[in-house]
Amino acid sequence: MTENRFDVRPVSGALGAEVRGVPLDSLTDADFATVRELLLKHLVLFFPDAAGLEPEAHKAFGRRFGELEVHPFLPKLPGHDEIVVLDSDQGARADVWHTDVTFSPAPPIASVLQLVECPPAGGDTMWSNQYLAYEAVSAPVRDLLDGLTAVHVFEHPNGSFRSEAEHPVVRTHPETGRRSLYVNRMFTRRIPQLTPGESDALLNHLFEVSESPQRVCRYRWVPGAVAVWDNRVTQHYAVNDYAGRRVGRRVTILGDKPVGEAPRWPHHEAGALSASTSR
Repeated sequence: MTENRFDVRPVSGALGAEVRGVPLDSLTDADFATVRELLLKHLVLFFPDAAGLEPEAHKAFGRRFGELEVHPFLPKLPGHDEIVVLDSDQGARADVWHTDVTFSPAPPIASVLQLVECPPAGGDTMWSNQYLAYEAVSAPVRDLLDGLTAVHVFEHPNGSFRSEAEHPVVRTHPETGRRSLYVNRMFTRRIPQLTPGESDALLNHLFEVSESPQRVCRYRWVPGAVAVWDNRVTQHYAVNDYAGRRVGRRVTILGDKPVGEAPRWPHHEAGALSASTSR
């Protein structure tokens, strides 16, 4: 099967495509190679007619991208430790822009999410294109960003889990070679080469650029639909505008260490700045 035989329909000008007629539980190697090419092109793919995908088939499809994660604390589907259950009745409402698990030294490559129960209205998910976000920043600021890193942190409210990692502010995609912004509002805390005030100001600007509507697609779920997204170059946001229940099952593919330009400056030391400005 070639791309020309797939029914591919872009869902926005920025990213995202709906793909029909693709049996995710019985893909040939050639079919999967085409799916992977489409993912690199569109960054997030939607399969609206994937209802009935069984847990074993869900995991098998995810494994074609790589080894599956067993999440350290999110609830799992009984008997399937690799499948996370995202249930709105249990508090799973991720209505902050984020890239999954950037607080890990090797964040996930991709995720495969199936919505098994949808509210009658609302509950869409949005994704944003971080290639376009990087390209929207002016050349002098891009030059600055290419030499910076950012610290990403997550700490569970009950204190049972904490993780922190430092990654380039600009990530080079390992397959396409393109650069993208790699900071997000949920997990990115600071740029260590800058003063706290400078870091806050720059991050807030980058968050706004990353989340801008012209770089976003929005998807209206139907029960059973599947989405696959490239976690290395997208952010996403679950719109919390619904009544009723929303339940998804997700597998996540273990990642690699983000790579960018080497940082051009050391971490900022507050004491050194204070000494210099007191003279």
